[in-house]
Amino acid sequence: MSEKRFQSFHQFYPFYLSEHSDRRCRALHYTGSLLVLACLGYLIASGNWQWVWLLPVIGYGFAWIGHFGFEHNRPATFQYPLYSFLADWVMLKDWMTGQLDAKLASALEGKQ
Repeated sequence: MSEKRFQSFHQFYPFYLSEHSDRRCRALHYTGSLLVLACLGYLIASGNWQWVWLLPVIGYGFAWIGHFGFEHNRPATFQYPLYSFLADWVMLKDWMTGQLDAKLASALEGKQ
């Protein structure tokens, strides 16, 4: 299988969404991202930066459990680390603003 190359985040995001079709996987992504924000808020407020290394463990840990446990695919982070990091936050924003269902349906339709 040839490796896809994306010229922009705009091209990448539909691919990213299509790799997150399982609702449970997405829920784990949201949980990890929201926990990262909560922990970051705590670290900023407390000034206790010795635990900052936990942020990627929490964020990626939840996401990877979703991929390996429910989605059964390889996380896009391994091939597209920057785009995937950004896409996690855009997907969370799309979910919180009610835009995700339409974007996900379009991405899945384009994958067929």
